[in-house]
Amino acid sequence: MAKGEGAESGSAAGLLPTGILQASERPVQVKVEPLPASIILFVGRAWDAFTDPLVGFCISKSSWTRLGRLMPWIIFSTPLAIIAYFLIWFVPDFPLGMGRSHGFLWYLLFYCLFETLVTCFHVPYSALTMFISTEQSERDSATAYRMTVEVLGTVIGTAIQGQIVGQANAPCLQDQNDSAIVNRTQSTASLKETQNAYLLAAGIIASIYVICAIILALGVREQRESYEAQQAESMPFFQGLRLVMSHGPYVKLIAGFLFTSLAFMLVEGNFALFCTYTLGFRNEFQNLLLAIMLSATFTIPIWQWFLTRFGKKTAVYVGISSAVPFLILVALMKSNLIVTYVVAIAAGVSVAAAFLLPWSMLPDVIDDFHLKHPHSPGTEPIFFSFYVFFTKFASGVSLGVSTLSLDFAEYQTQGCSQPEQVKFTLKMLVTMAPIILILLGLLLFKLYPIDEEKRRQNKKALQALRDEASSSGCSDTDSTELASIL
Repeated sequence: MAKGEGAESGSAAGLLPTGILQASERPVQVKVEPLPASIILFVGRAWDAFTDPLVGFCISKSSWTRLGRLMPWIIFSTPLAIIAYFLIWFVPDFPLGMGRSHGFLWYLLFYCLFETLVTCFHVPYSALTMFISTEQSERDSATAYRMTVEVLGTVIGTAIQGQIVGQANAPCLQDQNDSAIVNRTQSTASLKETQNAYLLAAGIIASIYVICAIILALGVREQRESYEAQQAESMPFFQGLRLVMSHGPYVKLIAGFLFTSLAFMLVEGNFALFCTYTLGFRNEFQNLLLAIMLSATFTIPIWQWFLTRFGKKTAVYVGISSAVPFLILVALMKSNLIVTYVVAIAAGVSVAAAFLLPWSMLPDVIDDFHLKHPHSPGTEPIFFSFYVFFTKFASGVSLGVSTLSLDFAEYQTQGCSQPEQVKFTLKMLVTMAPIILILLGLLLFKLYPIDEEKRRQNKKALQALRDEASSSGCSDTDSTELASIL
């Protein structure tokens, strides 16, 4: 559950933007209006994306310690991230007349701080996959376990957050004049109860964060040999970055998953509004979301077996394209709760593939890079940090497209109903736009060169390099010649 507490799709961080948006519709509670809250989200996402390569640079320059090279980042960022996360949900008692401006600065500061600390956790945590084993099959198995528990962490976080603060939902507004009525009638005691609900949910999720970080620190050990096998002097960061970003398989993998990730993020980001206003299931979207995530949790092991049996590229085509028929069904069907639950469960199958496959394929790209550049040590954090960066970039694009589209359609904040153009826009954002993006992503995957045959060749070549290096130390010429065989 480690990433689930910190990463973009995790229980804590994944719920954080939703929580701020919910709070932004209660100016009395957090003293932040919807527009400043949107600015907080955009700035926070941009800052978060910027810190990924920055943390990757710092990690690439880190020295080995008795705790490892990556683990100190995880251990020391955890308590600070807990404090920052808790303060995001805390409502300070700002001076009268200064609440809104101070509230904006408060949440912007701690949102950016939390995202930075989460990056210090997530980037080294993701890169651990390369340093717990040199065997491709063991890395794939570790990735499958990790993603299963990440999705489970998302389910737990969603359930905790949704159930605890669900009772604190503000009433919908029949018209814009209702806002003043709602604000006048809400008592101080009711506001305090709502604030305490958010703090309680944050405290429970933060406790889970700590428990999982402790399990990770005590149960996982980096292989020192992975570092000792590298040359004493590591490659300069920008030279390594230039090599990494010019590596063809890495660029093609990022391009393919950029489109498919954007497709699933559009569905995820607009799912609650789609259920509420287009389908009319205002009180069911939390349960539908849980159905999707539980389905994803149980099917990740199945996809792990599938990619082992039929190959990762085949798993990409089958797993991600399986969402298309159900998205078409959602676009064409009328509001039906039973059918919606069936579609939600089926969509979870594709979500599982989207969770698992990007992280399962990345180590193969890194192995291929090491064969082509056998004397380029310390590049693993660069691969993982920019992989996270492009994932968050897709999330930011999704947020921007959704916000602009709904604003153009004249979305009414906290309204009981929406104009027909808003309902149509939501349907396009959840169905047709993701379908087009998925198809474009799958076309790009046709260019991805690492199939199962290539993986087997890389495995044999890497093992030969390790054997020669451990026996008597092969020369630079021998290593280059062996790599050039491929």
